[in-house]
Amino acid sequence: MIDGDTLRIRKTQVRLYGIDAPELNHPYGEKAKWALFGLCKGKTVQAEIVDVDHYGRKVARCTLEDGRDLSAEMVKLGLAIDWPKFSGGKYRALEPPKVRKRLWLADARQKGRIDLWYDFEVHQHR
Repeated sequence: MIDGDTLRIRKTQVRLYGIDAPELNHPYGEKAKWALFGLCKGKTVQAEIVDVDHYGRKVARCTLEDGRDLSAEMVKLGLAIDWPKFSGGKYRALEPPKVRKRLWLADARQKGRIDLWYDFEVHQHR
């Protein structure tokens, strides 16, 4: 696991389709990473590549051997939010109440409020 929405499958970095999880140094970032780890540990993950993001990562719809969608599972856990720009709103109904308030940095990124993102980063390094 790289973080809460990125994993490595056979040396290939894969970004989960349609969701946004906190970065590792953001609130709930480590928790999201370990939740994804827990979902995948000891299981086969199938990835259907649908795109390549601006970082060069493969973007994929990832499913577990029992058919569960990893993106949906992370959203249901409240450790990722739907990113409608990429998902078309597919996962929005799965978001727990007030999750966008708790994952405010991911929500700010989606809304183009990078100033909040940078302010948080600056305060982290003081």
